[in-house]
Amino acid sequence: MLNTLLRAGLVLLAFSTSASAEPIKVTLLGTGVPTPRPTSFSASTLVEAGSEKLLFDLGRGSTMQLYKLKIPLGAITANFITHLHSDHLVGLPDMWLTGWLATPWASRKGPMKLYGPKGTVAMTENLTKAFVDDIRIRIDDEHLDPGAITFAAKDIERGLVYDNNSVKVTAIEVNHGDKIKPSFGYVVEYGGHKVVLSGDTKYDERIAKAAEGADLLIHEVAVIEPELLVRNPVYKDIQAHHTSPEEAGQIFASAKPKLAVYSHIVFGAVKPGPDIPEEPLILRTRTAYKGPLLVGRDLMSFRIGDTVESFAPDGAKLEP
Repeated sequence: MLNTLLRAGLVLLAFSTSASAEPIKVTLLGTGVPTPRPTSFSASTLVEAGSEKLLFDLGRGSTMQLYKLKIPLGAITANFITHLHSDHLVGLPDMWLTGWLATPWASRKGPMKLYGPKGTVAMTENLTKAFVDDIRIRIDDEHLDPGAITFAAKDIERGLVYDNNSVKVTAIEVNHGDKIKPSFGYVVEYGGHKVVLSGDTKYDERIAKAAEGADLLIHEVAVIEPELLVRNPVYKDIQAHHTSPEEAGQIFASAKPKLAVYSHIVFGAVKPGPDIPEEPLILRTRTAYKGPLLVGRDLMSFRIGDTVESFAPDGAKLEP
């Protein structure tokens, strides 16, 4: 009888532990591209799962967005790079150097953990050489911890790349073009929930497969006006490396996530406006996908538990 009660108690405890897992929170720090728009910083996404705070890409403004959220730079537990294009990396020196400072809004303890494609380790070694004088001066003047300005960097391949505190991060290879290899998307799993980030990619069915049954699928997209493609050939090259709304809609329809969200939104217009118009983007996506869909904006956030809740940058609840 006692053994039966003990077994029942263990089962109840296991169920309670699983059921009480904290929800995942995802915040779009930057939804833009290399264009220096004040309304949309370049690519960066924060995923908070349990005790882990994970940053995917470090585009322009990522440190400023974390400051707005009152999240110390030193609280980020690991950083992940999708590929080595500059708009996904220009915030790296800022996060690394500023996060080292001994202030309440920084104060990183220990090396900066960084995972990315081949070339990531070499980049960190060269950054360390480039900022050697700043590092030397701050150690001498401010008595900062030399260990906290080092990198714990790793060149990764596809597959499981991070497993800590019940949070798993898997890299999936995606197609951003023949000359940009490898380029990764990421799958984050925690507490029975799944978040998928496409990274920069052309249409790639591997994303749909990885995102099957996902709570949240964040996908890039490109909308470039035909007249602009004729006027400036560089936009043809840009479009050739990205996913159209119709193609993204096919991915969403196949994966059937609880919520699909656009981020890293490439928008080219003959007469550029101050912001990205949502209507043409949504209408073109709807030719293939009728499910829940939002166009991401900087500091839009999502709470993933039994349901997926969406919040505008000002905290107002959104309905897809």
